[in-house]
Amino acid sequence: MAIVKAAPEKLAHVKTEFDRMFDRFFREPFFGMERFAPVMETAWAPPLDFAETEKEYLIRLEVPGIPKENLDVGLENNILTLSGRREFHKEEKAEQYIWQEREEGRFVRSLRLPTPVLEDKIEAMVEDGVLLVHLPKVESAKKSKILVK
Repeated sequence: MAIVKAAPEKLAHVKTEFDRMFDRFFREPFFGMERFAPVMETAWAPPLDFAETEKEYLIRLEVPGIPKENLDVGLENNILTLSGRREFHKEEKAEQYIWQEREEGRFVRSLRLPTPVLEDKIEAMVEDGVLLVHLPKVESAKKSKILVK
């Protein structure tokens, strides 16, 4: 039996397929989790980055192909909720998909913020397919160095 070295591209594809399988499995509502059904019925979840500076939190959410009118940003009880909808044109009658990977439909992402933010100063903008949300920290939440005596 010959040993064959796997191509890195094929391993990446297999990992992606496993990730999708687990994502879809855990998105289904389980017994006793009906209260999570609105979040779990989403079709997909765009990737996001959550960063922090001394003065603010920054969220970057990949939203290619989604007009800003289809995006919502909300904050309640220190939980930031990002939601939206991406739709593609329906296939033409003359064409049939052989393979389709672009995900569409509704998504919801929620994050509990580590500290309070200034709700009236939150800014959100879309640029180059990325939703950028600036969440300024309240003064008491900013890190400070305490001198030890």
